Amino acid sequence: STQTQTQRNTILRHLKQGKTITPMKAYIVYGVYRLSARIHELREDKYDILTSYKTDERGRMYAEYSLRD
Repeated sequence: STQTQTQRNTILRHLKQGKTITPMKAYIVYGVYRLSARIHELREDKYDILTSYKTDERGRMYAEYSLRD
């Protein structure tokens, strides 16, 4: 869909600026609810995206994505 493509482009632009992104940041800043799906699509488009797993203050794990240089 057009919305999916727009979200994917938004996430890619963010990563190309050398920034990392988490599901929470994607939702709050860009309104992207399914970040992992957009990351999967970008990987299918041959972008080399790294996943780091972090733990928040409550002990919950979450993914943080970055674009490999």
